[in-house]
Amino acid sequence: MSRPRILIDGDTLTLEQILQVARNEVTVELAPEAAARVRASRALVDRVAAGDTPSYGINTGFGTLAEVRIDKKDLRDLQRNLILSHACGVGTPLPHGEARALLLLRCNVLAKGYSGIRPETLTLALDMLNRDVVPVVPERGSVGASGDLAPLAHLALVFIGEGEAFHQGQRLPARKALEMAGLQPVILEAKEGLALVNGTQAMCAVGTLLQLRAESLAELADVAGAMTLEGLLGSHKPFIPEIHDVRAHPGQKACAAHLRRILVNSELVETHVNCSKVQDPYSLRCMPQVHGAAREGLSFARRILEVEVNSATDNPLVFTETERIVSGGNFHGQPISLAMDVVAMALTQLSSISERRVEQLVNPALSGLPAFLAKNSGLNSGFMIAQVTSAALVAESRVLSHPASVDSIPSSAGREDHVSMGMTAALKGRQVGDFARSCLAIEMLVAAQALDFRMPVKPGKGALAAYELIRSKVPHMEKDRELHKDIQAVSDLVDSGELLAAVRSATA
Repeated sequence: MSRPRILIDGDTLTLEQILQVARNEVTVELAPEAAARVRASRALVDRVAAGDTPSYGINTGFGTLAEVRIDKKDLRDLQRNLILSHACGVGTPLPHGEARALLLLRCNVLAKGYSGIRPETLTLALDMLNRDVVPVVPERGSVGASGDLAPLAHLALVFIGEGEAFHQGQRLPARKALEMAGLQPVILEAKEGLALVNGTQAMCAVGTLLQLRAESLAELADVAGAMTLEGLLGSHKPFIPEIHDVRAHPGQKACAAHLRRILVNSELVETHVNCSKVQDPYSLRCMPQVHGAAREGLSFARRILEVEVNSATDNPLVFTETERIVSGGNFHGQPISLAMDVVAMALTQLSSISERRVEQLVNPALSGLPAFLAKNSGLNSGFMIAQVTSAALVAESRVLSHPASVDSIPSSAGREDHVSMGMTAALKGRQVGDFARSCLAIEMLVAAQALDFRMPVKPGKGALAAYELIRSKVPHMEKDRELHKDIQAVSDLVDSGELLAAVRSATA
């Protein structure tokens, strides 16, 4: 059976399609109109390279060496040397999915027809993607202007048969990986090296997958909060539409509506209609306001990413209509850097309020339940340290939420005197995402234990769906046991998408 395919044209790639390619679920092909643009831009580069007029990156050096003129006989060496000299990354390689996303995004930029790449070089990139030859790209070494130079140089190494690549589960010399896939390296011609290394695709690759994960976590934060609310016999009244209509932030309204769907058909709410408690703590009552603000931040980041992944971020840019090759600054990653900082801060807020709800659950003075939700408290410590772990993750998330986008260290002898630190923002955001996943998993695990004490009275149908799925993997805790495994089991339900799918199905 043939696989689904997507056509890349440089203009219409979606974040969801990037995820499909990252997971190797689809075949990628070049749209015919994009192929025509690529040929036209290459023809202009060839004409300039054949002449005597200096043109940056075609017949000159790079960075502060831009005034050095390169002889025609050395143009191939110029491009090869660019790739070799810029491959200075350090650290662990990008995960497989992020590296595939990086390769796709570079293909999409080249497909716009402003880079001057040769069609055969772009074809090799697409073939690598479709045959799963994935460059080994160290994740550290980019300051985010001129784009992600070091990561993209490691990507480009494989094009010329250098560096390393993953293929068929093995980490191999690039030339061997290409050979196993039935591919041959290329010899880069004028401007092609620069066309491969200039751009924001590494930060966008990490950022796109983070963004999609963050959106799912924001949805799950509502589920976790609703489970806790039910376990604590909290009020549903703070989520009524009237409250949110008079402060009509879209994220707040969406969160309140989502909570109402999760809590529909709650039997627990009827058990405390006439209780003496007037108001719930903010971590319960203000979920729409806090979760909603996080949603707004993620909406901002999505808009930035959707533009950036379909933008020409090369330098110089090749304009065939006016036959001009012009240097600019589209490689500067400031939009992505700022967006990724916002994502990290949004996720940290979700983790922070989640940890406070866990405290509500395990503190008997606040919950009215056994201390730390343990039977025979004292002999058993229950979920005491689960809350401590959540607190530790929140503390580290707050450190990582210090913005990278306000930082800048000049480079290239002062020519590149302001940089974005966009890759730094994306990488720390990824770590914050890991912590947010764990915090929400801990909350849902602890909330499930609280709901056990309320049974057989049932929570709302969305909360019940989450509870039942968790209980299918993790039993009620009768006495102390190793909670690490339980936290991991719930985390796996989050990562697989099963938990969110179960709640969506129940609340559809």
